[in-house]
Amino acid sequence: MNGPAVHDRLPASASWRIALPHTTAAVPVARALVRTALADLEHSADSDTAELLTAELVANAVEHTAGEGPIELVVELLPSGCQVEVHDPDPAPPGNLTRPCDGEPDPWQEHGRGLLLIRALSSSCGHRPTSSGKAVWFRLPAIPPQRRPS
Repeated sequence: MNGPAVHDRLPASASWRIALPHTTAAVPVARALVRTALADLEHSADSDTAELLTAELVANAVEHTAGEGPIELVVELLPSGCQVEVHDPDPAPPGNLTRPCDGEPDPWQEHGRGLLLIRALSSSCGHRPTSSGKAVWFRLPAIPPQRRPS
């Protein structure tokens, strides 16, 4: 047979966009959407990490932005990995997302590790302005087949 076998082909791109309530109820909904999207397409990005980082982005948007309007979750699956964005109405950039913070986080504090986790566990992350506020995003690479858990 000439060319790659069917099972060697990279999956096609797919994307989802969903409005979520501006409440803490959005966090488990966002986690479930990411988990389902990765599983349904048998995508090779690390689903546990994608869920954790998505939860952090959504929780930050809910906690640190004002407004009654929804926040928006955008999940894009690509052959090279996945990108998750959370859109919120606040144009102010998230603190310390793309630059390390001074010192270590206080181990006794309940908050303050979300952006650290996103920086540490994603292949890249950032934010950009949108017409209605900002989008905060992270990317995870696809896991090569030989390194995926069985």
